[in-house]
Amino acid sequence: MFAWGEDCRRGFCVRGDPVTEEGVHYFNLGHDVTDLSAGRSVLAFLKCNGNAFVLRTNEGKDGNRVRGKQKFVKCKEKIEAVSCEDDAVLLLSEKGSVFCVDTSHTPYTPRILDAFSGISVVQVACGSQHSVALTKEGQVYTWGLDSRGQLGQGKRSSEPRKPQQVRSLLSTPVVQISAGGDQSFALSVSRGVFGWGRNDCGQLGLGDTKDMHTPACVHSLNLKKTADICCGKDHTVVLTKHGAVFTFGSGQHGQLGHNSLRNELRPRLVAELWGTKVIKIATGRHHTLVLTDNQKVYSFGCETQGQLGNREETNPSVPLPVRLPRVSGAVHSRIGTIFAGENCSFAACSSDEVPVTMFAKQRDEHATGSATSLHFFPNQEVGINSDTNTVSKATRHCLEVVVDNWTFKHDEKSWRKIRQEIHKTFLSASCLNKSFLEERKNKHLKTSSKYHGLNLKLARRHFKKLVKTEYVWIEVEAAVLRLLPLLDKNPVGVESLRIYLLLNELLHVIQKYRKQQRSRLPERVATAVTSLSRESLKVLGEWWASLSSSTMERFVSVWRQALCLILSDEDAPRRDGVRNLLQVLQYMYNVNSRVSESRRLPESDFYVMIDQTFLLSELQIWRLKSKRRYVLDEPLVLCNFPIVMDLQTKTVVFHMNTDLTKAEFILSMNLTFMEMLLILGSGCCPKSFYLDLHLNRASVLNDTFELLAKADQKDYKKHLVVIFDEHYDPNYIDVYAKDFFHEVFHELMSAESEMFMFNDSKTLAWFSSAASQEDQRFHLFGVLCGLALYNKVLIYLPFPLVLFKKLLGLRPSLDDLKEFSPSYGHGLQSILDTEEDPEEMYFTIPWDGTEIDLDPENPDKQVTSENKREFVDAFVSYVFNTSVEVAFYEFKRGFFQVCDRDLVKLFTPKELQETLVGKDFHDWEKLKQNTVYEGEYDADHPIIQMFWEVFDELKESQKNTFLWFVTGFERVPILGLDKIKMKIKVKTTQDDQYYPATHTCFSTLELPPYSTKDVMRAKLTEALSNKRISQCI
Repeated sequence: MFAWGEDCRRGFCVRGDPVTEEGVHYFNLGHDVTDLSAGRSVLAFLKCNGNAFVLRTNEGKDGNRVRGKQKFVKCKEKIEAVSCEDDAVLLLSEKGSVFCVDTSHTPYTPRILDAFSGISVVQVACGSQHSVALTKEGQVYTWGLDSRGQLGQGKRSSEPRKPQQVRSLLSTPVVQISAGGDQSFALSVSRGVFGWGRNDCGQLGLGDTKDMHTPACVHSLNLKKTADICCGKDHTVVLTKHGAVFTFGSGQHGQLGHNSLRNELRPRLVAELWGTKVIKIATGRHHTLVLTDNQKVYSFGCETQGQLGNREETNPSVPLPVRLPRVSGAVHSRIGTIFAGENCSFAACSSDEVPVTMFAKQRDEHATGSATSLHFFPNQEVGINSDTNTVSKATRHCLEVVVDNWTFKHDEKSWRKIRQEIHKTFLSASCLNKSFLEERKNKHLKTSSKYHGLNLKLARRHFKKLVKTEYVWIEVEAAVLRLLPLLDKNPVGVESLRIYLLLNELLHVIQKYRKQQRSRLPERVATAVTSLSRESLKVLGEWWASLSSSTMERFVSVWRQALCLILSDEDAPRRDGVRNLLQVLQYMYNVNSRVSESRRLPESDFYVMIDQTFLLSELQIWRLKSKRRYVLDEPLVLCNFPIVMDLQTKTVVFHMNTDLTKAEFILSMNLTFMEMLLILGSGCCPKSFYLDLHLNRASVLNDTFELLAKADQKDYKKHLVVIFDEHYDPNYIDVYAKDFFHEVFHELMSAESEMFMFNDSKTLAWFSSAASQEDQRFHLFGVLCGLALYNKVLIYLPFPLVLFKKLLGLRPSLDDLKEFSPSYGHGLQSILDTEEDPEEMYFTIPWDGTEIDLDPENPDKQVTSENKREFVDAFVSYVFNTSVEVAFYEFKRGFFQVCDRDLVKLFTPKELQETLVGKDFHDWEKLKQNTVYEGEYDADHPIIQMFWEVFDELKESQKNTFLWFVTGFERVPILGLDKIKMKIKVKTTQDDQYYPATHTCFSTLELPPYSTKDVMRAKLTEALSNKRISQCI
């Protein structure tokens, strides 16, 4: 073995005479060294037979440091690893026990750490005066001094602490630890790096010099595929899977290798090693060693004790190869690994022909050092991350490895052991988070806030085995229920969030393969999800968004099915767990709305079956709350989670509220009338129960505006009664209402009203930018739209979708402009799609007959590639916001004077549009199939066959008029497309002069038995051209 630096030869029991060449010593130890570690005052090493030895360094009478002879440490268990603090040594046994040796007193008696009783430890690492341990389940423990936060417990302490879990790493799948000076590091299974402790020189790599009292993710190393971490006193070295080296922290002695003595606050690539593949790193107190794949050792940093070895040049801040001398008579040996501790360095060699040997270069000067451990693997090739034994132990305890063993039949004795293993595994979030990784091409190493790194198909397959084995599942469920409340709400790394995807898969498998369904576990999982911090939820949302459509659908169905089980009961509980289920489904809905349309799930995938009685109770609670009445419960679904309600459910709720409101008016007015009757006697006159509109057909719009303006706002919510020309028949109250809205809105939307502007094709309307605040018509226009929705009547309202978006508080977009004005919309889109600057274009647009400056403060502002998005946004905002601010405000105010805002917001913009305006109907074959006949008519009757021949020959517009002529609908209700039916019966006359007639409220057509097809065609088209329902009643 080669060694150089402070007093490095002294104390070892060697065979034969050492060989020295230019200060580098070579000596034969006569045995294989499997581990070695050095602290400020102690060095420990381990033989391949498990025997540990300690060498103590003391100050002599002259003040110089002198290393004593090696002493055997007798331990009852075979030792596997050693690590040194300044004065103490930790021993790790093959059984996972941890022993401590205090070298300040003799004899060196190992003391077992009782804190790890029953806990298997796989790695230990020491700093100057603190220690870190990693357990088989992936838990990290720390103890010792905590002066700079190096224990990661959140609060500093001046007194030494006993071993405690680092709680913020509970969910992190840690597979390796490192420590040095007053800082600590952990490496996760997917190569995330986490550091805590002292940071005055930037040795944590976080970009600042603030000490960290809890682990923090070193984001600069994300996706670098870190393979190993070594810590000096105040600098850190990182090795990647591909052999690159990054350093950060103190550069005072050149130990960072950047040809500079400057500190680095973030990981920086050692450029001098570029092109060289490094396979091992090691750090002393203020120096660094690296071993390359071509067996060269490079050193850089402090050289006061000769710890950089025999180098060609003396610049300490540049990595240069250490010249290891040849030894005559020795068979060629390859360097297996390297070690640097305090102010000395070692290079261990292994060969099939010779034992492991050591060279050393001795210096007598006083030195201090840091503590780092090293593992030697003689007689085998050592690659990147030579500590593979530790990593394999930490990753071996994964679910995919043990599930098959659990689900086999066992005797009682072995089952007790497996039961304990099940609970240990499922009570460890870190164990779950390192299970079912996507190992193909090491894809899990790409884990980030955008990618989860899991093989969900593999997880599903193993969960199926667990769930279908009853006695195993009982234990798994119990353990998971205990784990969930312990999960960190703000985990330190993204890998800690994998458990939420795995639990989603587990719940899916449960619902698929277990007959008895319970909501307890889904509710607990949902509670854990909703308890996460905003940042964690953001990452989880990104992962959901990255899922395939089939996986996303599977995840959504888990929460929907759990909710269906609960909300299909009329006595559904309103507990927090159910609310959390709804919240998780809302999170997933929000994510789904952001993904591309080709991958987006339909809204129906989020609908939940809700009992009608439960809905009514929800509505009653909401009504009491809206009246500021005290109610013990809060609405669970209503107005909080409309995404789980389909359009029919929303419509039912809206109309239930309408009916209840109308009934309350009647009850209230009856009570008021009775009170007045008692006080005033028979002379009092009751107020009308209805909103009465007495109208003349010749001036229907003006009369309507006048009456609505005079009406009390509260009266808008009464029953609507329309009387035309003083003609009223209570049997046709609904027909009169349909006719009223038909007449009013057709006149409103005509160009003669001058209230609106129209697009180029004259198919869509929008508010005129010339509207004034004094014009009450826009307010009354809003009232009319509200009355139509409130009274379940479809209206003619040729507005774009943006009208309904604005009603619901959503921002207009470029897509809305494309709908209203395709020429402008697509022109703006082409500006965005073009990389070059638009030619001679300014922030000025023509709109509604006026030239508009979009940026009045900069009248000559030109559109460029840098500000074109600003221009497009300003264009859209002017069209749909600024130019119509007054008119839309009045419209919106009038609309919500009739309709309750909270209940209107149950609808999406498209749903609200189709509920108010209806949908085009073109399935005339469906109408034919749904038609029934009365009297002597039937489907085969000659008159009926003649009628359908005439109907088929009509133009599309005439067919739509016919639909209005018979049913009173120009468009059909969104929920009534399959219910469009018509009845045809004989109109008793033998004269061809009569027209067809309808009873609109019954959708009945009275068809005379015309003599010829031509006569029928003429009479039908003539009747359709009239469009007056009053003539057909």
